[in-house]
Amino acid sequence: MRIVSGRWKGKALVAPAGDATRPTSDRARQAVFNILEHAPWSPGVNGAKVLDLFAGTGALGLEALSRGAVHCLFVDTDPAARAALATNIEACSAQGISRVWKRDATDLGAMPATANGPFDLVFLDPPYAKGFDLAALKGLAQGWLHADSLVVLERGRGEPALMPAGYEVLDSRSYGAAEVSFLTLSKISA
Repeated sequence: MRIVSGRWKGKALVAPAGDATRPTSDRARQAVFNILEHAPWSPGVNGAKVLDLFAGTGALGLEALSRGAVHCLFVDTDPAARAALATNIEACSAQGISRVWKRDATDLGAMPATANGPFDLVFLDPPYAKGFDLAALKGLAQGWLHADSLVVLERGRGEPALMPAGYEVLDSRSYGAAEVSFLTLSKISA
């Protein structure tokens, strides 16, 4: 697993042993970032404040930083994932533009001032088929996003269609076992 593009292109990333963390493949990550950089509805990555929920290895947030995002807050509760994430942040020399929080992404609560939000771009990559995505989306809508924020949600291919209250699905794509959806707050709820 490597950073696909940007200033850290080719930088190797580590993942914790076992299958508790499921990193997004390099191919899927490249496709997602191509969409983020070229879709007419996307604000792009350059200059974005990023939130990476269920961060795992941090591959999505680090890819965004490599491509010009200005800051990323990584959130994960798993100690092994946070250890791998810390190693990856150090390998990319991203300490000054990132933070790691041990926090439950399904129960974010009110956004503290120290979060550096609201966020322009959110990566949401929870364990598949556990319902964590809907809980996290509900929490995000409580002040973590602004009207033009974009949420990139990865779910298992074949999971029931997602119709999250308060969000609009802009696009969805399949990559192997993953279904990636691009969401924004619906204009009536923003």
